[in-house]
Amino acid sequence: MDFLEHDLKTLLDDMREPFLPSEIKTLLMQVISGLDFLHSHWIMHRDLKTSNLLMNNRGEIKIADFGMARYYGDPPPKLTQLVVTLWYRSPELLLGADKYGTEIDMWSIGCIFGELLTKEPLLQGKNEVDQVSK
Repeated sequence: MDFLEHDLKTLLDDMREPFLPSEIKTLLMQVISGLDFLHSHWIMHRDLKTSNLLMNNRGEIKIADFGMARYYGDPPPKLTQLVVTLWYRSPELLLGADKYGTEIDMWSIGCIFGELLTKEPLLQGKNEVDQVSK
């Protein structure tokens, strides 16, 4: 098992300056590659956020915390919409969908991308209604 020194959320909070665009590109490519592996094996993570992305001192990223991960298939199973931390939750989940797919993970990646650019969560709703309006 690899030892990873940081989670991306803590790293962002401790940084004086945001990541460089080239660093963001490298980080996102690693996350998307890991997510592609999961999705190609019919697994949705369902809780992607910066605190669930671990990084070592060489800049290598690993996806962590698979407690909400689920196998999906065809036809898609009924799943709970109470997944994904609020600020990273896709619109369809906020609107109560019980059938969804890998697009919810991709939405979370977009939120992570915004957070890497600004060092702040992109959509900081106080509750589900507030989150939908963001």
